[in-house]
Amino acid sequence: MSQETPMTEDEKQRADGEQANAAGDNAAATSSTNGAESAQAEKQETVTVTEFQAAQAKAQEYLDGWQRARAEFANYKKRVEREMKDNQYLAAGDTIKALLPALDDFERAMAHIPADLAGNPWVNGMSMVQKKFNRFLDEANVTIIDPTGQPFDPGQHEAIGTDEPTDAAPSGHVTITMQRGYMLGERVLRPALVRVAQ
Repeated sequence: MSQETPMTEDEKQRADGEQANAAGDNAAATSSTNGAESAQAEKQETVTVTEFQAAQAKAQEYLDGWQRARAEFANYKKRVEREMKDNQYLAAGDTIKALLPALDDFERAMAHIPADLAGNPWVNGMSMVQKKFNRFLDEANVTIIDPTGQPFDPGQHEAIGTDEPTDAAPSGHVTITMQRGYMLGERVLRPALVRVAQ
């Protein structure tokens, strides 16, 4: 066993002084740390309020941008749907317009059936087909322009000749419709070919 040597009085005082210094240093360090943390906390609170206000402004900016983009998209969607509908309407009009000469031929043929074929089943079948064509035109919002006796309208009628005015057709009125016209909604597919009273 080793023996501990007793400390002299000077050594004891020196050891006590070192301990006191260490404790003081620790206290100063703790105080310094607490002071720095306190200052930093105050600084963080100020920065946090500023950052919060900036973040709130940014969020409002994003919300406004999102709402504007959403409204623009809704308007774009409506415009595209309207353009698609208009294109379909125009395409339907062009298709119907291409069928009108065949429909005219059909009507002329049905109007001049010989008397001996009037009750023929084949003729009755053709008459039913003609009625289906006319029903299709009605369902497609196609109206017939047959202006006999009405005032001449250059937007819907095409004059191909003139006649003397009569009681049924005074001057400026249609005397006879040579070929019926057709309208799809407000669009004239084909003007009516007419003769007009002078």
